[in-house]
Amino acid sequence: MSLSTKVLSFALMAALGGQAGAANNPAVGRALALIKANPALAHASSGDAFVTRDVIVDRNGDQHVRFDRTFQGLRVIGGDMVVHTTAGGFGGVSMTLARPINLSTNAQLKSDEAIVRAGVEFGTGFEGLPTASLVIYARDGAPKLAYEVLFVGTRADRTPTRMRYYVDANTGKVLAHWDTVETTGAGTPVVGSGHSLQAGLVSLSTQLNSRKYYELKDPTRGGGYTTDMGNGFRGNGTLVVDADNTWGNFALSDRATVAVDAHYGVGQTWDYYLNVHGRNGIANDGIGALARVHYLKGFSNAFWNDDCFCMTFGDGDGVNTNPFTAIDITGHEMSHGVTARTANLAYEGESGGLNEANSDMMGTMVEFYANNPANPPNYLIGEKLFIGNTGNYALRSMFKPSLDGISPDCYPTDPDYLAFFKNGLDVHYTSGVANHFYYLLAEGSVVPISNGFGLTPADLVCHGPSTLKGIGRTAAAKIWYRALTVYMTSSTDYHAARIATLSAAKDLYGSTSTQYKAVKAAWSALNLP
Repeated sequence: MSLSTKVLSFALMAALGGQAGAANNPAVGRALALIKANPALAHASSGDAFVTRDVIVDRNGDQHVRFDRTFQGLRVIGGDMVVHTTAGGFGGVSMTLARPINLSTNAQLKSDEAIVRAGVEFGTGFEGLPTASLVIYARDGAPKLAYEVLFVGTRADRTPTRMRYYVDANTGKVLAHWDTVETTGAGTPVVGSGHSLQAGLVSLSTQLNSRKYYELKDPTRGGGYTTDMGNGFRGNGTLVVDADNTWGNFALSDRATVAVDAHYGVGQTWDYYLNVHGRNGIANDGIGALARVHYLKGFSNAFWNDDCFCMTFGDGDGVNTNPFTAIDITGHEMSHGVTARTANLAYEGESGGLNEANSDMMGTMVEFYANNPANPPNYLIGEKLFIGNTGNYALRSMFKPSLDGISPDCYPTDPDYLAFFKNGLDVHYTSGVANHFYYLLAEGSVVPISNGFGLTPADLVCHGPSTLKGIGRTAAAKIWYRALTVYMTSSTDYHAARIATLSAAKDLYGSTSTQYKAVKAAWSALNLP
């Protein structure tokens, strides 16, 4: 049995990492030894086993090992955790599981019936046959035996969907559901010239193949490549090639123009993560991802799909919207991939809002990193997507989320609206609170010089003084990234995100630092003291 597949349970007094490299990492063995010696640290039961998903070792030697959990061979949804060890020993566990799992894995409900229960919510129009597999659902309350039912299809706006439903395997109740499609050969490395639609004249990393054609494939960034979907939706498209390594013509009359924007944005995102956070690619394994352009006709959206490790960009409708390949959008979609390979924030409720906010934050930081004069950096999301935009339109605003008419600026205090916020509001709007936090942390309660919409500093806070001081984008990004990759888990909500960012700020700057105090102040200004 290979190291990448071996899993030994606590009942056998052994454990393992899910990847060969991780299994051989001393940090994994140390973390597992701590849990084995005291299972209560992880709320572990005799039926639990752990598979390593990620390992982070700080410069000072502190270690953070992220585990997925199984119980009697079944995946535990919400059972993931991060074990922290220090030079002095145990440093704590980040998790949301509140108690050990103790339940029967014998289902009263048949899998076919679970599919029917989920199908009532999904409706018609699915592709292929839905599947159902037993899991333990432990994202809130007491763990329950459940079926994970997967429906594959297409949404009304033509975005593909891979909807996962969790159906109680004894009562048939749908416990939760979310989508895992999250919206918004070796050659010779060469540098091409890209004539993009939204980023101007840019340099592109491409490669020359054995047939002497240039390919939009980047051997300097893990072999990531860009394909043309031909305005269809099946398959992965056709690799974009060229005879002279000069791509696009600044206009939509050349199909390569949109591919230039995507390929450039992906490269900028890769460089941002590597040079700012030390992350070598989306999965931190040096492997590039696929970018697919010209998806369907008139499709006004973009999305990340972790199953194909790819991001996909529509062309817009050509009347109101441009192709969805602006720099902050490519950064947004790739960051969904980073989330999937780290905290794996479930795409519903508060955790889904944090997932979306992380992509907005990191997409914005990519925009600032690129500092492209044709796409000036700011805290508006997707403003380049709107044809003829003078700065009055954007998908979202980080400094005042409610400008879109739906997103709340601050964490709800009204009990009725809070219940809707947690369970009914779309994740693209629940993201507003975290986006707002990030802006206040980085910039303070300072209205942007441009696109300020007539706001005052008092309009940027919901609680306390309107004189918040920012700590700068660099420090804010490092705090958030560390919170995501070291402390957040799949079920992290806003209160847990506050704790995670405070822990990250303490790690990086100390508990008496200006940065730590600024994290506290920014959350407090948004009703999360």
